[in-house]
Amino acid sequence: MQQLLVVALVAVAITSLPQLSLGKKIEKRCVNCSYRTYYTYGDGRSLQRVVYQNPVYTRDHESTCAPPHHYSNAPFLPRTAQSYGCSGSPCGVNAVCQEAAGGRPVCSCPPGFSGNPLTHCNRGECLDNVECRGDLQCKDNRCVNPCVGACGIGSNCEARNHVAVCSCPAGYNGDPYHACHLNDPEEQCHPSPCGVNTKCEIINGVPTCSCVHGYVGNPLSGCRHECDHDGDCTSRDMCSNFKCVPACGQCGTGATCRTVSGHRAVCECPKGYIGSPYSECRPECYGDADCPAGRPACFYGICKNTCDGACGVGADCNLRGLTPVCSCPRDMTGDPFVRCRPFTKEDLCDPNPCGTNAICVPGHDNTGRERPVCNCLPGHTGNPLSHCSRGECLSNNECPDHRACINYQCIDPCIGKCATGASCEPKAHLAVCRCPQGQSGDALVSCRQTRTFPVAKYH
Repeated sequence: MQQLLVVALVAVAITSLPQLSLGKKIEKRCVNCSYRTYYTYGDGRSLQRVVYQNPVYTRDHESTCAPPHHYSNAPFLPRTAQSYGCSGSPCGVNAVCQEAAGGRPVCSCPPGFSGNPLTHCNRGECLDNVECRGDLQCKDNRCVNPCVGACGIGSNCEARNHVAVCSCPAGYNGDPYHACHLNDPEEQCHPSPCGVNTKCEIINGVPTCSCVHGYVGNPLSGCRHECDHDGDCTSRDMCSNFKCVPACGQCGTGATCRTVSGHRAVCECPKGYIGSPYSECRPECYGDADCPAGRPACFYGICKNTCDGACGVGADCNLRGLTPVCSCPRDMTGDPFVRCRPFTKEDLCDPNPCGTNAICVPGHDNTGRERPVCNCLPGHTGNPLSHCSRGECLSNNECPDHRACINYQCIDPCIGKCATGASCEPKAHLAVCRCPQGQSGDALVSCRQTRTFPVAKYH
């Protein structure tokens, strides 16, 4: 049987042939054939030549070695030249053959080649940028200007190292790959160069970042809430609406903040004020009419009993209207505006309750209770509770002989001294009583007629 030598070019690409892997030898798809490297690309892919030494399959050979196949991409081969899959090199010059499902051969031109893969594939102007000048780019196997259609409206383009470099002209800005337009200062804030929760403003032509209201931090990197909970604030502050505020601000109108505990204010109403210290504290009164009977006077918004603190220690206080009246209790004495103390006997006559020229001595009343007793001074007469006057005499020696000093007055000593019917003669300041002639008896008691009884004579 006549021997035929079949030569084919095969492009082996790591990315296009899944059955091959980097670092492994190419798996042969034919028998009695060899592979020779024809071209190696810059990315590692290689183009190899396959030389077949096996004879052309005959119909008899096909019946024993492989089942008959009909390839749509190789109709130009005679029936006797057709082979199984790509083993018979059914593709054109420089073409690559790959087997599809069912072993059907598929021909294609390798990278960098173009043409009809069933007949002939021609190599292009370039396979990679390295084959073009620095200001050109390899595109569709041709060296072309990379700036064509690469940049936006109004932008400049410069080809550098096979790449289109787009830029906006001076005084313009925007996306050079889309469109350039005249500078607008406000556009310096779009997009904003600031962080989150910030605002961007153009000040003197310069974009300036600042935190929005209620936020703190570095506006270039981002602003945050001043606080998210009380623990972010000092011990005397609390977190309200994401801001640290004085905790004492919780106290109501007119209230005082006594202290702060756990970031919460301890509020209280001033003395004499009523209401809730966390809402409003107000005066207890605006006038006397607002006060109760026990505290009838309104002093600077506070209802008070005017007796409070008005009297001395131990003293009694009674209100007459709003006026306090101080007095010591009945069994006590002293200055009711200073101090009241229990009575002593000496206190009965201090101060002296008696009248002029009268003396006070401790005594008792009809019930036996101690009380002061007033007497006029010796030689004085009158009402000892009001006034005592000095008498006419202190002794009989200051009276005539026929007068006696009685109750400090020189009076007739016979007055009321003798019995009825008796006669009286004052002598030496004394009453001398006698029964009249014909009467007998005690002249100080009674006088009676003298009776004469006959005397019997007995013999």
